[in-house]
Amino acid sequence: MTTKGTAVRTHDEPPTPAEGGPAEHGTPTNGSRTARSGAPGGLGITLSLDAGRPLPELTAAVTGACDRAEEREDRTVVIVRLPGVPAAARSWPGPEPVDIQQINRWERAVRRMERLPALSIAVAVGACGGPALDLLLVTDYRIGAPDFRLLVPVNDGHFWPGMAVHRLSQQLGAARARQIVLWGDDIDASRAQELGLIDRIETETDDAVHTASVLMGRISDRELAIRRQLLLEAQTLEYDDAVGAHLAACDRELRRLTGPEAGREAGGTG
Repeated sequence: MTTKGTAVRTHDEPPTPAEGGPAEHGTPTNGSRTARSGAPGGLGITLSLDAGRPLPELTAAVTGACDRAEEREDRTVVIVRLPGVPAAARSWPGPEPVDIQQINRWERAVRRMERLPALSIAVAVGACGGPALDLLLVTDYRIGAPDFRLLVPVNDGHFWPGMAVHRLSQQLGAARARQIVLWGDDIDASRAQELGLIDRIETETDDAVHTASVLMGRISDRELAIRRQLLLEAQTLEYDDAVGAHLAACDRELRRLTGPEAGREAGGTG
């Protein structure tokens, strides 16, 4: 779905230019190399987010991508493309007035993305801040271009106190998150990879997305969402509170491994 006049769109992954489809983001191709904009074989749903758009548009775009991913019965990869924003666009939620209800709707949409029963891959180019940072932190696999720079969202010297603070602390630990939240320093691609905020630095980001989709798309199902949730809860739950959920997940896995589908997957004849 493309909205005229905006750069926020969500759509099923189109055919590559070599197959008769348009080039992603209008990028020309010279015919000497097949352009691969994302997941192969219609596996992917792409969310392209212009962090400079009004918050309601961003929320609608994320919600639309989640709707499409949840409607699919086949395995799906959600590709979140985060083009760079101007270095001066540090403030969040931006110059247009918003209220707490709009912030709440945004946070709920991001949380929904975080819990999708589908693998999510982020591709970040240039300065990444504000809503792009929120989405980066909830994706499963993160690819950054060499010019990637995490631009922390600051208003008058204060880090925006949204759920990015919570996720940074969960993912990095309180000490490292404190350095980012309190001091507001930008983070380049190398440092972001060292911290684990991105997984790979790639010049050819489209090729990297395609490869990751092929290699990791096989794990994109509802069980992935369960593993993700167990990881998130491990940061806050004590062993005795967590063990029940882990045992339930183990029980489902044992049933999957010994069920009727297991024999066919292993090449059995039944």
